[in-house]
Amino acid sequence: MRLVASDIDGTILGHDGKISDRTVRAFHACREAGVELVFVTGRPPRWLHPLEEQLGHTGTVICSNGAVVWDLEAGQLVSARTMALPDVFEVRRIIKKLRPTALFAAETLNGFHLEPGFIENDTSELLSEYTPAPLSETLAADDAVVKFLAIVREGTADDFLAAVAPAVGDLANVTHSAPTVAMLELSVPGVNKAVTLAKYAASLGIDAGDVVAFGDMPNDIEMLRWAGHGYAMASGHPEAIRAAGQQAPHFDDDGVAQILEGKLAELGVSRP
Repeated sequence: MRLVASDIDGTILGHDGKISDRTVRAFHACREAGVELVFVTGRPPRWLHPLEEQLGHTGTVICSNGAVVWDLEAGQLVSARTMALPDVFEVRRIIKKLRPTALFAAETLNGFHLEPGFIENDTSELLSEYTPAPLSETLAADDAVVKFLAIVREGTADDFLAAVAPAVGDLANVTHSAPTVAMLELSVPGVNKAVTLAKYAASLGIDAGDVVAFGDMPNDIEMLRWAGHGYAMASGHPEAIRAAGQQAPHFDDDGVAQILEGKLAELGVSRP
């Protein structure tokens, strides 16, 4: 175990926005043992506060499902893979034809753009920061889209993904990570968590066989397959569980901490 790569939401962070004390101790013990830590998330850089405030993490974070690499300590972009605007609008057209009720949003390097109705909760903090408007009016030629979002109010995310993925073809990579919402996350083709994690590990001289990875949703599948030791949370999506070589205990049982404690014991490090 030379590198630990972990998803955030549903893997180490609960719906209450908290990371358990046991999990925090396990990550700190990894760092003290000389194990590299990297967090690999669908979140944008602006939503990384739990890592800073609860874990004291100051290293690299792979964001937006692999499209963005962010230096948390410096608070700056390391690299990004972005979608061309013509592709974004063509993907929107295709999805709208499949699901006329679909609504859309775009995460860019400069902010967030959302169509009216994309967020149902009128008290959402996002609505206090960003004004809904047609994307054709708010996305400018110089906007770099790192993640395109599509949501419908009917059906499941799995059904939505099954319909959209073959239809968009080579225009975008499609996945999802919201457990209770039929929302898809689209990025530039060829980009996912595994691709960017592999490049990051290689930059440290670390092979896949020395990487322990944790995740819980379909956007983690490629990463869990790539890592030498991929663990899906027992509380995770069935597809993630099937993809991973191994399973970590349920989120509510501090599954990540349990696995890390065992790995650290193998390295001769006492229980944190």
